[in-house]
Amino acid sequence: MAEALLNHLAGDRFKADSAGLEPGELNPYAIRAMAEMGIDISAKNTQSVFDLYLKGQLYNYVITVCDIKEEDKCPIFPGIAQSLQWSFPDPASFAGSDQEKLKRTVEVRDSIKKAIEDFIKPINKPNHHDTGGVSE
Repeated sequence: MAEALLNHLAGDRFKADSAGLEPGELNPYAIRAMAEMGIDISAKNTQSVFDLYLKGQLYNYVITVCDIKEEDKCPIFPGIAQSLQWSFPDPASFAGSDQEKLKRTVEVRDSIKKAIEDFIKPINKPNHHDTGGVSE
């Protein structure tokens, strides 16, 4: 969700990628929560942070988006100019009915959106271009 939101909100000022330690299937509630905003992530493939590292991908920012309770599973990118960690609950851990899981995922989506808006506000200038990385 963070990758899609940053790319959507920042336009061409950032190029966000998303990767994790254990890539898997996209969470169906994340797909639905993003679709509510008109953003389709259903065809997005997950990727490993190790693949990005091996490709020599360089970033000006790496924003780790994971639950602080799972800190040992949060990827680390050494040598990054700006590294931020945003703690949000993992929608995959939500219990309850279908409606409850979607509601909580939408809450996480909205929190991520707010964090991204706050992040890009000071650098959201017409001539500012950056390469950002988002790790989930």
